[in-house]
Amino acid sequence: MNKGNINVSVENIFPLIKKFLYSDHEIFLRELISNASDATLKLKHLTSIGDAKVEYGNPKIEVKINKDDNTLHIIDQGLGMTADEVEKYINQVAFSGAEEFINQHQDADGIIGHFGLGFYSAFMVADKVEIITKSYKDEPAVHWTCDGSPEFTLENSDKTERGTEIILHIAEDSKEFLDEWKIRELLNKYNKFMPIPIKFGTKKETLPLPEDAVEDAKPEEIEVDDIINNTNPAWTKAPSELSDEDYQNFYRELYPMQFEEPLFHIHLNVDYPFNLTGILFFPKLGNNINIDKDRIQLYQNQVFVTDEVKGIVPDFLMLLRGVIDSPDIPLNVSRSYLQADGAVKKISAHITKKVADKMSSLINQNREDYEQKWNDIKVVIEYGMISEDKFFEKSDKFALYPTVDGKYFTWDELNASIKDNQTNKDGKLVILYASDVDGQDQYIQIAKEKGYEVILLDSPISSHLIQKLESTKENVTFVRVDADHINNLIEKDEVKISKLSDDDKEKLKTEITESINNKSYTIQLEDLSGTDAPFIITQSEFMRRMKDMQASGGAGMFGMGNFPEMYNVVVNANSDLATEILAKDSKEEKEALINQALDLAKLSQGLLKGKELTNFINRSFKNIK
Repeated sequence: MNKGNINVSVENIFPLIKKFLYSDHEIFLRELISNASDATLKLKHLTSIGDAKVEYGNPKIEVKINKDDNTLHIIDQGLGMTADEVEKYINQVAFSGAEEFINQHQDADGIIGHFGLGFYSAFMVADKVEIITKSYKDEPAVHWTCDGSPEFTLENSDKTERGTEIILHIAEDSKEFLDEWKIRELLNKYNKFMPIPIKFGTKKETLPLPEDAVEDAKPEEIEVDDIINNTNPAWTKAPSELSDEDYQNFYRELYPMQFEEPLFHIHLNVDYPFNLTGILFFPKLGNNINIDKDRIQLYQNQVFVTDEVKGIVPDFLMLLRGVIDSPDIPLNVSRSYLQADGAVKKISAHITKKVADKMSSLINQNREDYEQKWNDIKVVIEYGMISEDKFFEKSDKFALYPTVDGKYFTWDELNASIKDNQTNKDGKLVILYASDVDGQDQYIQIAKEKGYEVILLDSPISSHLIQKLESTKENVTFVRVDADHINNLIEKDEVKISKLSDDDKEKLKTEITESINNKSYTIQLEDLSGTDAPFIITQSEFMRRMKDMQASGGAGMFGMGNFPEMYNVVVNANSDLATEILAKDSKEEKEALINQALDLAKLSQGLLKGKELTNFINRSFKNIK
């Protein structure tokens, strides 16, 4: 038996491992199983090129709990280690076996390359670790033991089968890792799609009855290995090998608690200038911008790393679901944190391009189907238009602008449809929009009577999208349909006829202002047609837009604090009511007419509430007695 000290540059590396190297103790199992997978894939490569003269067979990794002696076992049938290799790869922490192997065999696939320090994560949960290993080479098996100090023992073992068994003597403060449910949870979290089968216990399986079975025959039950992982998940296959049903099944495998099918998917498959595979799914989002649920999962050679994919996936695609797998994503030694790197930016840019290309393809293949799905994908597309310039540049091909009547336009189609009728006297194209079809119906109908098109922009980030479009598109302005009277929203060179003299208008404005006596309302007299409403309440486009942006978290940049509630009361000076107000002799009668008209206007905008609404209802009932 040999004894020695582990070659480390500090007196005791284990407290450092526990404290600083790994942020989450549970990942020890991921590291050890990754190492087992690594060793198995190495053997597969060596046998395939003839360097290992052994039968590869059908190896698996087994995880076992022994509660009697408080141990957890990870057993593989990979290439194993000789005594010299244990000395080199385990005792000399500075070396990494997998990294050296990759340098020697550049064409080897699926090697994780973190055996060195990855192995030592075992000491986060164990106060003693044993390795019993036999190499595929014709050399004796060895048994290595370490109790968490720099001292170790290394002796021969009677192990006869090729591979490695790691035995963790679980520490008193980590006994949860002896519970079957906990280990199964970790296996499902980190190792669900690893390329080597992972056995965790056994399960019963019912054999199908033979065709000639008698009527009352009972099916036979057998005990089989419980393989917890899918070694060949959908993203590792070529798109041509997969049907729509395969993608749907994989989505359910990823998110078993999601009962709605995704709308469509994007299959990523890149081998230059970086390696990247994956599948992204568009769920039915509506106006939901919750990015904390069922997030995209990041894998490295089929080993789960994290679902914190910010930086790899552009922000706007964090609303999607799915998997990204890349060996080229630079992570720190514990694979817990993404390192800032030029490759990451390239990966992010490529994913953005793939999504834009997919959208263009979908709208061209089946415009009707794309339009039906628009309401569920618009938040992602609009967010991308706002946040990614390259995506915005391509968006004219696939971003849709639905009208309140259910028609759908691309940007160019919208321009062509409205430019003749909705270009104002200054030559600027005015795009009218609504955010609430029911609440703004009065204003929508007035616009439609003039033959104007009103588009529907009702997502939580529409105000930001409008700002982006106005700043990038030439000679275009957006105004919400209730921001002013329609004549002022799209001003034309039209002669206005007035029934009242300037003196009468001034008198009328003064009387209405004094009666309302509310600084939140600005009185605005307009010479409208006799069929227009006598009083209309509007809110200026600027003020309302700033409030919308503030509500969605974007107005803080202006340093303007909370915006006050400010409204315009547009009074139709050509209405019969205006004439009637002027004709009344008593102040009380004038105020009664003005307040009733104002309350009706407020009611139409949902601004009449509480005691004001109660008083209005009581007053209205009295008027009809």
